[in-house]
Amino acid sequence: MNKKIVFITGGARSGKSTFALKEASKILGNKAFIATAIWTYGDTPIQDEEMKERIEKHKKQRGNEWDTYEEPVKISDVIKNIKDKYNVIVIDCLTLWLSNLFFNNKNVEKDIESLCNTLSSLYCTVFIVSNEVGSGIVPENKLARKFRDNLGILNQSIAEIADEVYMMIAGIPLKIKGTHA
Repeated sequence: MNKKIVFITGGARSGKSTFALKEASKILGNKAFIATAIWTYGDTPIQDEEMKERIEKHKKQRGNEWDTYEEPVKISDVIKNIKDKYNVIVIDCLTLWLSNLFFNNKNVEKDIESLCNTLSSLYCTVFIVSNEVGSGIVPENKLARKFRDNLGILNQSIAEIADEVYMMIAGIPLKIKGTHA
């Protein structure tokens, strides 16, 4: 099995998920999709109807060749449990994962470190999707600034360990790290 970490970032609706699935689908063998957006966490509804429709659309887009694992917080644990079963894993998306960490009052720094360590120990290809939010204006409230700052740290941490990094712009992938970048 080839080992490669591919990080895909970009703005909202820039084509990140579509690109990740397209590229990951080219890899032969068993495929896993780790979804961080879920309809409920325990008994608590955390999404609205529009978000539920988005989730269903993504499920249909993946098709039956993908095994889906829905986990909003403990993605490192999921990866550790499934890593030997799959040739390729897609994680979509770190932005929602970070929101879920905030929502559940988790230790963000510890969880980022754990994820990076887990990803570095894989022996399969993994595609990781995350939003780029640092190009906009400075948010007006403390929580939004903390989220933006932590997402920037998370994205930098993943980009550092990634073999390839892509920035999606209007559905076009721009390779910014890796061979021929």
